[in-house]
Amino acid sequence: MSTVQVDIPTEFKLHRLDAGPPQTTTTTKDEIMAYFKEMVTMRRMEIVSDNLYKAKFIRGFCHLYDGQEACSTGMEAGLLPGDSLITAYRDHCQMYKRGGNLKGIIAELLGKGAGHSGGKGGSMHFYSSQHDFYGGNGIVGAQCPIGAGVAFKHKYAEDGNVCVAMFGDGASNQGQLFEALNMAKLWKLPLIYCCENNHFGMGTSEDRHAANVDFYKRGDVVPGMQIDGMDVYAVREGLRFAATYCRQGNGPIYLELDTYRYHGHSMSDPGSTYRTREDINKVRSMRDPIERVRQRILEYGFAEAGELKKIEKEVRKEVDEAVAFAKETPEPDLKTLMTNVYYNDELPIRNCENEYVQPSV
Repeated sequence: MSTVQVDIPTEFKLHRLDAGPPQTTTTTKDEIMAYFKEMVTMRRMEIVSDNLYKAKFIRGFCHLYDGQEACSTGMEAGLLPGDSLITAYRDHCQMYKRGGNLKGIIAELLGKGAGHSGGKGGSMHFYSSQHDFYGGNGIVGAQCPIGAGVAFKHKYAEDGNVCVAMFGDGASNQGQLFEALNMAKLWKLPLIYCCENNHFGMGTSEDRHAANVDFYKRGDVVPGMQIDGMDVYAVREGLRFAATYCRQGNGPIYLELDTYRYHGHSMSDPGSTYRTREDINKVRSMRDPIERVRQRILEYGFAEAGELKKIEKEVRKEVDEAVAFAKETPEPDLKTLMTNVYYNDELPIRNCENEYVQPSV
């Protein structure tokens, strides 16, 4: 199969590194077409999740990922089997890339028993230890020290794998991040701290909550790198470089993915009170990660515009089928309410009866 050279136009910015990834890479038709379909699926899944939330099928919290698809797709393409991932509550697409499927994801969002976490986790708590995915974590920055612990596991086991701990610019000021990073540096843990800088926290811009917005430099003595998070190939090559750096026993590295979210921080945030619609439309028109892949496919002659539209139509059908499944599948059995509290589900729980009684209303 023929390969083509891919230029990465945005330069990698380095901190305490003598060299970074190359500004060119290669791809094939099968590879780039797979990236396109994955990212289109993520985008459609998140748009539908927005609609389901507004229709009150999804309750509680819900944080959408549309605009950031190149981060997840490129990151996974740059890692190896056995590498671990832990992230925050914007985690639907991470679950999709870590062995999830549309039916299981949407069923989980609707709190159904067929969901990937049995309907008990919802939007913020996807998890799959089978695929080395440790969540989905609802507390801002809490995944960062846990990620250091997972990285310690890899070093202790000498398995050659790394852990990626993802967080947003809003979590970058959390003290626990710096405490864990200090420990990771001292112990030379194979840890990639990955800040998805979408430039806005909950209702505010990065320059209003962070004194230093060059997040890739904030590891101090820990090397860092800023990557164009809207370019799937830049993310892929950046993660490959970072993972290799960690596998060589150099300790942690701090990445910043320069990305953008189209929706608000969560469903309670309209996302337009602290930025303008013009700003959002400008990013959509100039930096959209899916459109950049589409243009490369057309440029390389791998497909016609109509073929890509057909893929998008097929994806819409797949997502619609998953939504129909999620709506029809039952809620979790009431008996599962007290499971997963203890590791063996047999220890008594104070103030809880052993018999489960179905409510009459």
